[in-house]
Amino acid sequence: MSKSHNARGGASRPPGPGGPGGPPGMMMPGVKAKNFKGTLKRLLGYLKPFRLRLFIVLITAILSTLFAIISPKILGEATDVLLDGWLAKFNNEPGAAIDFQRIAYILAILAALYVISSLFAFLQQYLMARVAQKVVYDLREDVNSKLGRLPLRFFDARSNGDILSRMVNDVDNIANTLQQSLTQMITSVVTLLGIIIMMLTISPLLTLILVLTLPLSFVVIALIAKQSQKHFKSQQDQLGQLNGHVEEMYTGHTIIKAFGREKQSVEKFRQMNEVLYHSSWKAQFISGIMWPLMGFIGNIGYVLICVVGGIQMTKGNISVGNIQAFIQYARQFTQPIMQTANIANIIQSTIASAERVFELLDEEEEQEQAQPTKKISNPKGNVSFEHVQFGYSDDKLLMKDLSLDVKSGQMIAIVGPTGAGKTTLVNLLMRFYNIQGGKITIDGERIESFNRSYVRSLFGMVLQDTWLFNGTIRDNIAYGRAGATEDEIIAAAKAAHADHFIRTLPEGYDTVLNEEASNISSGQKQLLTIARAILADPPMLILDEATSSVDTRTELFIQQAMHNLMQGRTSFVIAHRLSTIKDADRILVMNQGSVIEQGTHEELLAAGGFYADLYQSQFANGGAGEVEMEEYQS
Repeated sequence: MSKSHNARGGASRPPGPGGPGGPPGMMMPGVKAKNFKGTLKRLLGYLKPFRLRLFIVLITAILSTLFAIISPKILGEATDVLLDGWLAKFNNEPGAAIDFQRIAYILAILAALYVISSLFAFLQQYLMARVAQKVVYDLREDVNSKLGRLPLRFFDARSNGDILSRMVNDVDNIANTLQQSLTQMITSVVTLLGIIIMMLTISPLLTLILVLTLPLSFVVIALIAKQSQKHFKSQQDQLGQLNGHVEEMYTGHTIIKAFGREKQSVEKFRQMNEVLYHSSWKAQFISGIMWPLMGFIGNIGYVLICVVGGIQMTKGNISVGNIQAFIQYARQFTQPIMQTANIANIIQSTIASAERVFELLDEEEEQEQAQPTKKISNPKGNVSFEHVQFGYSDDKLLMKDLSLDVKSGQMIAIVGPTGAGKTTLVNLLMRFYNIQGGKITIDGERIESFNRSYVRSLFGMVLQDTWLFNGTIRDNIAYGRAGATEDEIIAAAKAAHADHFIRTLPEGYDTVLNEEASNISSGQKQLLTIARAILADPPMLILDEATSSVDTRTELFIQQAMHNLMQGRTSFVIAHRLSTIKDADRILVMNQGSVIEQGTHEELLAAGGFYADLYQSQFANGGAGEVEMEEYQS
């Protein structure tokens, strides 16, 4: 069973200020895309079906922001009414009184504006969440479908962590940006423009004074972002290394304890944690001084506004309420600027993530040119290799002229040193790779004339590396054939000598296998994979012996289960112990991609060649100390 990894790769958002839960507006490190415009255009293509909803989101974002922007000006009117009434009473003017009815009317309008603004904000978030999640749903579907169409060489050339990072982390990064940053960008721009317009209606002079502080704000943002970005990058790099070390510590804890390396492992963790600590506090501290500095610059603007505004008020050019409204606008003025700069960085990071996803989607797929409905009515399992040529790269052939004829029901054992081509031969049978020359046939038909999925359905596989998923034992066995009944599952388990140990488990067939199926032994896992292959009932088998790490009793069970499985089926057995293949109908001895010897066990021993030397090396000194085939080098 494959282990789940939280492979956080690609563009990630640093914790702390500007991250989830931090104050808005902190500059975050951006990861630039190679082709920003092309990737952005392609990502927008996923948004195209939702143009109407996005237009509504745009309108609701603008309306929500506008209603919120108007509010300080209206609140300033209430202040003016209150102040005018108070001054009239203070000056003992005839009939002087505070017009509370008008104040109540203004406050009612203000409350209505806040409610309407909140409703539009709610509608905006609701629609954008639906659009964002549908877009990433389609994106995940495309990626998942693409992975199913990619050839084996793609997975051979890339780490699982990188593929997982593109499918999970990069897509999540896109989702977060679509759902949050796009609407924030709209509201920030509208807020900035709206605030400037409202301030101009109050006092162009005060607006000019405030705008003059902008260059200083931009200089501070640029300097802090430049310094914090390198520390954030170091923080993410160190975090990745620390995560890798922690994973090694806990997945290999048995080996660490067995060799008494606990202290060294803990010390290495301490050193890495120390480096991460220094990178993190520097990044957080430098980014954290953004707000105090911006506050200082803002206060300079407030002082100037108050001084100039006070002078303007004494001249009767501006009211107290308008000064109050202007100060509120001034306090809001820097926030959308910082948010816009921050979101621009986030979008850079998101486009980089999208580019990584699109790189995966653009990978060359397996070309399927076969007739989709062509099948063998009654598969016998006759397999033929005729002058096959193959190499993982066209300029370097591994197999130059491989010929082989296998009859139905035969057991073919494949032996040879590491890199001889045993696994390659199996991969060609399953059409994981296409050959460069010659042909491979099944029951006289070229395998290229069938769909790959059909070719693979003709084979059952039991590999040395067992694969069991997180689920019940029943579900893992039933994976071999869709729609299998309970009786068929139990019959397959009995044939694989697995039924007895399954029934000794507390939950029997309902026992849930945990991560890596570590709650059962290696031998028991192998028996389950054999049961799964028996249930599939394929005409041909590919078996990779996996008895080297089990006890003698379990090995006997596995050998008996293998024997039951191979009855009446063409079988290709990758052999590691020569003692298990003495009864094979034919033994293929491979080296450097070619079959250098073939025959029965007795014929090959009598020939005194490569196989005979190999056999003697494994059973020297009366057969003591069998040597694994993979350890034998030519």
